[in-house]
Amino acid sequence: MIGFVAMLAAVLSLTGVVVGLVGVIGTTRPPRPPSALRRRVVAWWTGSGRTPMQRRARQALLLVALASAVATWLLTGWPVGGLLVGIAVPGIPWLFLSGVAERRAIDRLAAVESWTRRIADIVVNGLGLQAAIVATASTAPALIEDEVRGLAAGLQAGQPAADALRRFADEINDYGCDQVVAPLILHANDRGEGLATVLSDISRSLAAEVEMRRTINAKRAGPRFAVRFMTGMTVAVILVGVLNPQYLVPYQTVLGQIVLAVLSALYVALMVWVRRLSLPVPRARLLAPVPTYSEWTG
Repeated sequence: MIGFVAMLAAVLSLTGVVVGLVGVIGTTRPPRPPSALRRRVVAWWTGSGRTPMQRRARQALLLVALASAVATWLLTGWPVGGLLVGIAVPGIPWLFLSGVAERRAIDRLAAVESWTRRIADIVVNGLGLQAAIVATASTAPALIEDEVRGLAAGLQAGQPAADALRRFADEINDYGCDQVVAPLILHANDRGEGLATVLSDISRSLAAEVEMRRTINAKRAGPRFAVRFMTGMTVAVILVGVLNPQYLVPYQTVLGQIVLAVLSALYVALMVWVRRLSLPVPRARLLAPVPTYSEWTG
């Protein structure tokens, strides 16, 4: 027995030395793309914010949710209650603002359409693509102003046009924008003719898509109202229970916590399903997102 323990200790010590050396020196193995689980965790932690301030706000909200969950558990002794509060802090805004993201996406696509039309007007007068993009930086629509200026700055700094355009498409993150960027990348690589005509056709197609999406978005007002109404009623019932402790007595037992967990899970699933009905099915990107260096290496 002593010999086995000594051998196990030696193996563990050798393993620790190897791991330590690998951590300090590194390996020659090329970095691998992040796993799907890691991408989901990172997306959940950072949210869909496009600026560092928006991402920090998302992370602060999640930290407040965690603190609220722990505080609720400690104060009430309800583990399920703490879990529900932790879900509700980010979940209620997520439910109430279900239509805001779609409206903003439509407005951004309209801004891309306007910018595309502007580039076509400049290119048709004989100006090159890169010069046309730089020329639109000062007059770009407000919703994509930062992205266009970043694109123009990258081109002026000598960044390859294809790389700068792909980064721009990733920042907009919309299928419609990819329709614009794809021919721009092709033109940047082969300097083909007819770019102004192609951009004008794409601009008209985007304008029609914006109009269609706005019409469909207006028709989804019913399911969104249902989400807000049901969420408001649920919050009202919880407040009544807080003001009337006798109402919550049955949930203080272990069985009551189990029943509360089951009912809550069904309610959350229902809310997620109704919210999905109020939003369009996301379209896959035409251009695959390019991972950053930090995403590859972690």
